[in-house]
Amino acid sequence: MTTKTETKVINGVNVTMLFETIEAIKDNPEISKFKFRATNTWQDGTYNRATVKDFYGALQEDDTRAPLHFEIDEPPVLLGNNQGANPVEYLLVGLSGCLTTSMVAHAAARGIKLKGVQSRLEGELDVQGFLGLSETIPVGYKNIRVSFKIDADITDREKEELIEMAQKYSPVFNSVAKPVPVHVELDKS
Repeated sequence: MTTKTETKVINGVNVTMLFETIEAIKDNPEISKFKFRATNTWQDGTYNRATVKDFYGALQEDDTRAPLHFEIDEPPVLLGNNQGANPVEYLLVGLSGCLTTSMVAHAAARGIKLKGVQSRLEGELDVQGFLGLSETIPVGYKNIRVSFKIDADITDREKEELIEMAQKYSPVFNSVAKPVPVHVELDKS
């Protein structure tokens, strides 16, 4: 007689599938290797359009989703026309989504039911670096602050632990906090 495993879902996360995935990766670590891709095409002025479609993961190419387009521009004060968020805003958006996703998934794995999670991100940047006016002012963010509001029937200490887990396991947080090498080159094809 076989028993059917009941699917357990917490915070919208299929915890049963999460643990099955973890076991599959333990058996074959190659499953865990992913390559994400984006393309970008300059439109005019400071306006660009980026596209995300396919990626490699779980031992296969995946091109099943429709292309996702991201409008990228600057506000008028930075010579743009507000046709989209600017790149440093997208960095904050990516960071917010990755921290939240990591938090929610790890809370689900621990059996913690969340009622709501909100975050606010703010980064300080001095454009003198970007404009080449100062060699001592960083070109990128000087700092980024993230604050979370977590609605759950757990203690403040447990909420702080969820935030710590989000930081520990978020790929975007770790790519920003502990920068990874980025290789930029001319495509001669």
